[in-house]
Amino acid sequence: MRGTNQSSVSEFVLLGFSTQPQQQRVLFLLFLSMYLATVLGNLLLILAVSTDSRLHTPMYFFLGNLSFVDVCFSSTTTPKMLANHVLGIQTISFSGCLTQMYFLFVFADMDNFLLAVMAYDRFVAVCHPLHYTIKMTRQLCAQLVAGSWGVASLNALLHTLLMARLLFCADNTIPNFFCDVTPLLKLSCSDTHLNEMMILIAAGPIMITPFICILVSYVLIGCAVLRVPSTKGIWKAFSTCGSHLAVVFLFYGTIIAVYLNPLSSHSAEKDTVATMLYTVVTPMLNPFIYSLRNRDLKRALGKVIGRKTCSYLC
Repeated sequence: MRGTNQSSVSEFVLLGFSTQPQQQRVLFLLFLSMYLATVLGNLLLILAVSTDSRLHTPMYFFLGNLSFVDVCFSSTTTPKMLANHVLGIQTISFSGCLTQMYFLFVFADMDNFLLAVMAYDRFVAVCHPLHYTIKMTRQLCAQLVAGSWGVASLNALLHTLLMARLLFCADNTIPNFFCDVTPLLKLSCSDTHLNEMMILIAAGPIMITPFICILVSYVLIGCAVLRVPSTKGIWKAFSTCGSHLAVVFLFYGTIIAVYLNPLSSHSAEKDTVATMLYTVVTPMLNPFIYSLRNRDLKRALGKVIGRKTCSYLC
């Protein structure tokens, strides 16, 4: 990338959430706690899925991949913000900013694809239980995840290269705690119409199509569940779907609000809160939402925690 040759800006200033020292200390402790909870919760879930042979099924395979992506997603932004607070600096280099934006796109797209794949997996399990093992083979699961990584990487590379061609002049202050595409486009003194057009043409369908697939899958699941005569079975199924849909609407709602609106309609405060929700809060909540209602996973987590505690005490 030739950002420093094309631009007079060699680094950006990340303002974060607050300029008040007392508020910054509180926010530092809050974000540190949330990040540790995110890493610990998701790593425990990955360990439980990988060590318990009863969890070697497509659903838990996708869940393990989602946990890995959530750890990487949160690690793309939060550690840099925490390090800046400890070191007393607010800057990030031009190349570091583009790198952070690239990985942010990759992991956001992967979260997006995996949520859709998990919805499809539940659709097949509920609506076609007799053909589940035939349809959801290991080869298909691996292809779905590998294809998701490929599309996510190419989409992120496209927007990063388009951002690298822009010029940045005097203003280098980003009113957020990480490098995001929207504030960077606002800071550019070049023509950003191509970047905005590609966000709508490329990034838009990549985000909206899986969201539509999720909604269709759950509508079909709901229709199938309503035909079940057991009231307890219906309530259990809708309760599980409600948890998943809560994460889906939180994730997609904030992303659509930030990225699929004209730049003129954005405000720094709203964008910062929205990006915090999908980069910090959602990855932290996912292990709890997907695990606490699952008896098999809770049993596996209990074994992992008990084994580690016993080893530590011995």
